[in-house]
Amino acid sequence: MVPDLISVGPDAPWPVLPPGIHDATMAEVALAFATTPHRQWLFDGFRRVAEVLRTAGCNIVYLDGSFTTGKPHPDDYDGCWDHMGMDFALLDPVLLDFSNKRAAQKRKFLGEMFPAFTNNGPGGTFLDFFQIEKFSGQPKGIIRIFLAPKGPMP
Repeated sequence: MVPDLISVGPDAPWPVLPPGIHDATMAEVALAFATTPHRQWLFDGFRRVAEVLRTAGCNIVYLDGSFTTGKPHPDDYDGCWDHMGMDFALLDPVLLDFSNKRAAQKRKFLGEMFPAFTNNGPGGTFLDFFQIEKFSGQPKGIIRIFLAPKGPMP
């Protein structure tokens, strides 16, 4: 379930998810965040990347970025994926192309996805990084979506 957004202080320009990892389905995420034509377009990109990851054996994706905030017109979405049990031979190579500020990912999927447990510098992993609000430095939440192992995405 997607919790209500909260304010984390005056330095954060938009409400964010409360701290923690919040489990939600694709349908719940769509209901909460795909609320305008632009947000629906971004969500379609996220669904496509989730399907590509699922095909390679990914079981969990995390969704973040301004898409999961109260920002009226987010530029894209950000997220990360759990690589455990994946077959990288089946992974779309664009998801491993981090050159040119991930331009290929943005062009193909409308957002950016990172391996969740890869080091993102002194702050820890990407999963850790995405749980900090970038303007205030305050803790915030992230959405975790369990992907169905077989069949079409729910």
